[in-house]
Amino acid sequence: MLDPTAALASVKAVGLVAKRKHRRALDLLPALVKWLADRGLRAFVSPEMVQWVPAEQSLEHGDIGEADLLIVLGGDGTLLHAARLLEGRPVPILGVNLGGLGFLTEIAVEELYPVLEMLLAGEAQVERRDTLQASVHVGGVERFRHDALNDVVFAKGALARLLDLEATINGSYRALFKADGLILSTPTGSTAYSLAAGGPIVLPTVSCIILVPICSHALTNRPIVLPDTVTIHVELVSASEDVYVTVDGQQGYPLERGNTVTVQRSPRSVYLVKSPYRNYFEVLRTKLKWGER
Repeated sequence: MLDPTAALASVKAVGLVAKRKHRRALDLLPALVKWLADRGLRAFVSPEMVQWVPAEQSLEHGDIGEADLLIVLGGDGTLLHAARLLEGRPVPILGVNLGGLGFLTEIAVEELYPVLEMLLAGEAQVERRDTLQASVHVGGVERFRHDALNDVVFAKGALARLLDLEATINGSYRALFKADGLILSTPTGSTAYSLAAGGPIVLPTVSCIILVPICSHALTNRPIVLPDTVTIHVELVSASEDVYVTVDGQQGYPLERGNTVTVQRSPRSVYLVKSPYRNYFEVLRTKLKWGER
């Protein structure tokens, strides 16, 4: 079992992931590489970022997953991309938001180096986030399997037709959803697409799965919070065309009538470095004006 805080105290190599074509992120890279090198730390960057680091600086090429720590410069979407690059390896991620505060990238730019100092001193805190695993089998062959930090979404393409999605939980029939789609969300993803579709806000440390219909034709089809011990099967019953299951909005697979997607808690987790300057409720108030009148 990983002790993330202890792992941070022994960081030797740092992976850097920046939002592409974001001027501020690219401007930060050279100074950050130098800061790390001055402290005897090896730095890796994703291949597309190499050109933005001066050639004379100490920079190594290698698998981003070889790092002991991943620093993400961007927003929540960039962090979701970075988490996918790790492929389940238990590497803590420090997310630096280049705009407003993010739910995943909660470290402001001006806080980056103070937080890094705390981290290298073993004083930073790390929070484990659960993920969901979505898999598709066609003809007895697995065609798709990916983990989601935010959500697994069933949605149609451009045609404005309702989908018929049949959901079973632990083998027992749950409901037939006539809707624009269906969201299965982690607590981490409860403030993303799930919230926009009417789902509840759930603290990211709670262990559960959130099921949210998207624009359901039946007003009685309401969101429901399920224990994370269940296995959910969602079958596309309708003959709708251009239907996809997507994971964190980054990986997708086209579905045909009769295809079933299995969603359950993944054995893999994502580890995020927590901000020492604010808690989750402060981010809620800042981002969503939560609790204001």
